[in-house]
Amino acid sequence: MLAGCSAEQTDSDATTTDAATETADGETTAADETTAAGTTVGGGTRSLVVATYSPFIDAPSTSPGAWVKETFESEFDAELIWQTPENEINFFIERANAGVDVDADVYVGLNTDMLIRVDENLDSGSLFAEAGDLEGASDVRESLRFDPMNRAVPFDTGYISLVWDATADDGEFVAPETFDELLDPAYEGDLLAQNPGSSATGRAFLLHTIAEKGTDGYLDYWQDLQDNGVQVLGSWSDSYSAYEGGEAPMVVSYSTDQVFASQSDANMDRHQIRFVNDQGYANPEGMARFADADNPDLARSFMEFMLRSDVQGEIATRNVAFPAVTDAEVPEDYSQYAQEPPEAVTFTYDELRGNVEGWIDQWEREFAG
Repeated sequence: MLAGCSAEQTDSDATTTDAATETADGETTAADETTAAGTTVGGGTRSLVVATYSPFIDAPSTSPGAWVKETFESEFDAELIWQTPENEINFFIERANAGVDVDADVYVGLNTDMLIRVDENLDSGSLFAEAGDLEGASDVRESLRFDPMNRAVPFDTGYISLVWDATADDGEFVAPETFDELLDPAYEGDLLAQNPGSSATGRAFLLHTIAEKGTDGYLDYWQDLQDNGVQVLGSWSDSYSAYEGGEAPMVVSYSTDQVFASQSDANMDRHQIRFVNDQGYANPEGMARFADADNPDLARSFMEFMLRSDVQGEIATRNVAFPAVTDAEVPEDYSQYAQEPPEAVTFTYDELRGNVEGWIDQWEREFAG
């Protein structure tokens, strides 16, 4: 299963993950058990506490967390302690609003929606500091930058696409090429999607339909999808498991699907990629230093480490995502199977702030039942 590029980051208190169990492995340190950021451990070694989502460190297939920890510690004479609170960024918003220390240095795995949630729900101050002039930041692709205040720095991205099964209907099935073709009666009941209220993947697909049909037309489009038998499940893992079980020949997923399929010797005919309207919704992930980090210099070194071309290649490969920098060192076969869309589509921070939750609330009132 895919790892970090499909990690579900939700508004609820329970973490929903695309390709990971709810319990982290032995490297994970719970928020109330973590060594305070910036303190020293045995022999005077510094510690760096990095918060992230669970699949980044403990996906059952592959994930970059263990490699990042081992490599960073070997180079910087420091202990990296992973922290994976169940309700992710909400945990830190609640602590900040309660006047409780954050007890972490860096957050890895921010997206635009999460950053907006921080800015709209924090009572005072700022949860994250400006990144400043990081070494390697100039190599980050401009199209992936999503924070107008330069706190969150992208470290990878995924693109939402359809994954479809060319063996369906005795090999006669071919995925539609446009959003309008998805409504054709020939595709009735053929699409598996996710609830945008509980799934980052589903939210990105919903936003793509809004970009295509407009704020005045997206609910009508979803009504037509529903009339054509779209199956909306709670999370990416639910829908992808249903797809692998043969419940439908198409699923909303990621355009890196063939990377993992090739690694597991799967039948590639069952892992075809379709960019609807020749577009893929970009869902970049970023990292940011907490404003009250006890060890800001080490946090800065970690962020620069994450942007190095060799590290970027490893993270992309292990996280089944695309690197954020232009000079990442990725294996040749990875480039062969990871497909980028002819056109990337995304909403900016300013376009989403004050709107995205309303769009989702409207969708849930109409369709969540």
